[in-house]
Amino acid sequence: MSNPEITGTSFLPDFKSASAIRYRRWRHIQDFLTRHLMAVGGIGVIVAILLIAFYLLYVVLPMFIPASMEHVATYVTPGSKNNSNTLFYAMEEQNEVGLRVADTGQATFFSTADGAEMQTFNLLDGLDSRITSFAAGDSQQTAFAFGLDNGQTIVARHVYKVTYPEGTTRLITPGLEFPAGEKPILLDTQGKAITKIAVQSDGDKTTALALTEDNRLLLVNITVERSLLSDVVEIRRTESTINHEGNTITHLLLDKEQREVYVASADGTIAYYDISSKKNPLLLHKVHAVPGDVSITALEFLSGGISILVGDSRGEIKQWFPVRDDLNNYTLEFVRGFDDQKATITNITPEYYRKAFIAADADGYVGLYHTTAHKLVYKEKLGDRSWYELAISPRASAVLMQNESGTEVEFWKVDNPHPEVSWKSIWGKVWYESRQQPEYIWQSSSASSDFEPKFSLSPLAFGTLKAAFYAMLFSIPLAIFGAMYTAYFMAPRMRSYVKPTIEIMEALPTVILGFLAGLWFAPFVEKHLPGIFLMLLFLPISTLVAAYLWQRLPSQIRDNIPEGWEAALLLPVIAFATWLAVVLSIPVEIWFFGGNMPLWLTNEMGIPYEQRNSLVVGLAMGFAVIPTIFSISEDALYSVPKHLTTGSLALGATRWQTMVRVVLLTASPGIFSAVMIGLGRAVGETMIVVMATGNTAIMDLNMFQGFRALSANIAVEMPETEVNSTHYRILFLAALVLFMATFFVNTIAEIVRQRLRNKYSSI
Repeated sequence: MSNPEITGTSFLPDFKSASAIRYRRWRHIQDFLTRHLMAVGGIGVIVAILLIAFYLLYVVLPMFIPASMEHVATYVTPGSKNNSNTLFYAMEEQNEVGLRVADTGQATFFSTADGAEMQTFNLLDGLDSRITSFAAGDSQQTAFAFGLDNGQTIVARHVYKVTYPEGTTRLITPGLEFPAGEKPILLDTQGKAITKIAVQSDGDKTTALALTEDNRLLLVNITVERSLLSDVVEIRRTESTINHEGNTITHLLLDKEQREVYVASADGTIAYYDISSKKNPLLLHKVHAVPGDVSITALEFLSGGISILVGDSRGEIKQWFPVRDDLNNYTLEFVRGFDDQKATITNITPEYYRKAFIAADADGYVGLYHTTAHKLVYKEKLGDRSWYELAISPRASAVLMQNESGTEVEFWKVDNPHPEVSWKSIWGKVWYESRQQPEYIWQSSSASSDFEPKFSLSPLAFGTLKAAFYAMLFSIPLAIFGAMYTAYFMAPRMRSYVKPTIEIMEALPTVILGFLAGLWFAPFVEKHLPGIFLMLLFLPISTLVAAYLWQRLPSQIRDNIPEGWEAALLLPVIAFATWLAVVLSIPVEIWFFGGNMPLWLTNEMGIPYEQRNSLVVGLAMGFAVIPTIFSISEDALYSVPKHLTTGSLALGATRWQTMVRVVLLTASPGIFSAVMIGLGRAVGETMIVVMATGNTAIMDLNMFQGFRALSANIAVEMPETEVNSTHYRILFLAALVLFMATFFVNTIAEIVRQRLRNKYSSI
């Protein structure tokens, strides 16, 4: 029976009621806020990423700004009233006080700002002698010497005392010291004039190499020994003659350690002598440094006293240094050359601490170079006449220059903070001092100020890729196959336990994994190395055997196990296979590897073994990456629409065929994303790499060797580096490389993922 009171519109909502209007308004506000909040969040993420990139660029870009020189002052040559010729210029660290040494024996200290004379010393005062030669020692030891016409020499050092008499105002007081005494030192007992001289003085030891006017090459060592118990001073003298065979000698060099001598001749040859025994100098090698029609016009040590710089009449500059040959003998090898200047090189002045130098030629060009970077940093024509005397400050921030007329001196400021950086020094092979050949090396610091920084990022990038390779090699198969089984074959209840358990593993701090890998797992692997490889054999075999036996069991027994729970039966099988591999490790090692497989690999196979190696890192890092790849892959596989799988099964396909032909293809975009995210984590992983490797920056494919990754290098060295130094900025460059690599990989991954999605979306 129908109810006449009920109409057809009595159950329709009242859209015009106040509550409905308020509800719609609130929903509109929620939609508006959510839409804009999501937009702001997305834009915020993009802005944050851009800010990170811009900050990295902000720190890195100053390394690639060209060097520059700025003219500060020009003034009359200090101490030139007696028409003397300049032999030498020097500057102290603050660029405030300069030194000019003249051929009259006068040493004049002056203000670099205006040339005002501050103090003058006459080293020939009271002597009836004439200067016939001059030499400056190592710039850090600040020694120089005059060779006199009576076979004697005067050795002095310029020093600077810094005080603050008024508390804040700095006062620099220059002076001279005489390490071998104020009296002249007799070099030639025959009294012949010293036509060329080289000298080095370090504390109580002074060595001089002198060429006399009758072409005898003399080596004299003066050692001052002071008694610890009294004021008695004993001076010990050792002298010898170097039998140099060759053309007219043009240049002499003595290294700062007073162990090596270089003698250049007019025919372009350079002889290299070992003078470790001052009584018995030994000729080690002789080379033709320039072609026969070219002459050597400048010869200087690079900072550190290992390399020599040879400038010639063509305008070329070459770097040579000693290298041991196959018979462990030293030979002088040409390393690199610079041909940027086209006129005769008139002066080469090395920097105090860096492997850089400044060179001037006969056309008035001045060039700043860095040897390790193999780079011309700056070149400019600074006048119409050549510059014959140059001096660079200890901090390489200022230069004094005197042209060939000798009447004026120019003072220039230099801005050259990062000459060590070039594409070759960062990514290419570089032939470093005291190395046998060009190599990729990262070694950013040393205890010596003469150290040649080695800033090659190639071994660090190699280490990063090596770590990621072994980690992904271990994690991808386990994670993806595990995700396939969990999502499609495993019982839902078992899946509810397994998936959260594996995802919880992702929350385990990597510092804990690194700690366990370095202190427990690495020694375990070394002790049971055969067992590790036996596991790779036993685990798949035991799984196949268990599967075969399971199929052979009576159906009554198999039917008692719920579908999807079969994998639980493999747990004891896997545990037994692992235990058996570990137990058999020691007997196998004794039977086949002489009781020590790591030593056997090193001695018999030539494969060096380090306890903390790539295998350990791959296993530990793979353990950290597996949860990420597994979780995303499992979600992608589990989200495949059920109608696809049921349709495939209905058409007669097996569950495995359905997995391979339908489920995997449909979920491939998600699986690919999982692999890329896992790769990104492996590339950026820090703590495991820091704690589980030897952190040695080497390029070796050997899985039993360690490495150093970019991220680990940043973590280790950033706290100790000087802010805004080249080292500091190169570490930021390493971070930028990681950033760009991640950005590139993610971009490619997104492109591939979209193409996979478009390709298989119609399934």
